[in-house]
Amino acid sequence: MKIVRYLVISVFVLGILFAAAYFIKTNSKSIKTYETESPFISSIERKTVVTGKVIPEDEVEIKPQVSGILDQLFVEEGDEVKAGDLLAKVQIVPDESSLNSAQGRVNNAKIVLANAKMDFDRNQKLFTKEIISRRDFEASELNFKQAQQELRVAQSNLQIIKEGSVGGARTANTNIRATIAGTVLEIPVKEGDQVTESNTFNNGTTIASVADLNKMIFEGEVDEAEVGKLFMNMPLQVNLGAIQGRDFEAKLKFISPKGKEDQGAVKFTIEGDVYLDDSVFVRAGYSANASIVLERKDSIMVLPESVIQFDRKTDVSYVEIKTDEQSFERKDIETGISDGINVEILSGITMGDEIKVWNKTEPNKLGEVDEDN
Repeated sequence: MKIVRYLVISVFVLGILFAAAYFIKTNSKSIKTYETESPFISSIERKTVVTGKVIPEDEVEIKPQVSGILDQLFVEEGDEVKAGDLLAKVQIVPDESSLNSAQGRVNNAKIVLANAKMDFDRNQKLFTKEIISRRDFEASELNFKQAQQELRVAQSNLQIIKEGSVGGARTANTNIRATIAGTVLEIPVKEGDQVTESNTFNNGTTIASVADLNKMIFEGEVDEAEVGKLFMNMPLQVNLGAIQGRDFEAKLKFISPKGKEDQGAVKFTIEGDVYLDDSVFVRAGYSANASIVLERKDSIMVLPESVIQFDRKTDVSYVEIKTDEQSFERKDIETGISDGINVEILSGITMGDEIKVWNKTEPNKLGEVDEDN
């Protein structure tokens, strides 16, 4: 019996000691303290970033004046050319049907001319002998001259079909020259390709694209929610994906009056003149981002966004103001613009208030970051 009694007493004492140790451990935890932030005066600007590309302001597609086979190319992509420089030469390949019709018109005109000449010669003799009147003679002379003209026209048409032009204009039509000075951006054809002239019914085959790379523009698209905040001559900051660490000044010069739908969102095209210098070479088509300041306020009272809380029911923004040592009171506030880091405070607090930092992150025992809520 004594052994059982001692065993019970031992268990009882151990229980008391364990309870005392647990109580001491749980009550020895340090009181949680919060840091505070105070409002300060700063400037805030709200920006948007527009994705796009830089392209030449003026890009001209050079097309042939006649159809045929591309006989020779005298330039390559990347070459610098001046207005009037020879780019390529086209060899005329006449259409058999058109050629046959034109030849037939020439032959017919020769027959008509021969008949008109016989009539003119006969009437001329009769007029000399005063057998016919001057009116009849002049009528036969007119018919003869008209027949001569018809033959010349038919022969010219035949030459155009065969060679692409008449007389001295032949070289001008078959030689393709640059219409502006600049850089050859693209040559989508090669020697031996068949090319088509530009006319009312056909845009024609592009021989080469030429543009001045010293005059570049930024082209991008903005969302309909932001296009209303843009205005002409607005400054832009353009950075290129291919040229790191360099920003280029630009000025907004065009805002599309009509939007287009893209994956459920309506977007508007904008363009801006990009100011370049001789220190960099910008190629056409570089991807680019344009930073646009939509709104800016200077010397305003701001707070870090991290100290602001939101009511889960009403979605009202508020902060907790320090009233005593580690004692805080809720205060609803009205906010203005934000740059994602700081936010403008319109009302609710003053400059001297100390605001509770309620979500400060601290590393835990495993080296991970815990967030206080």
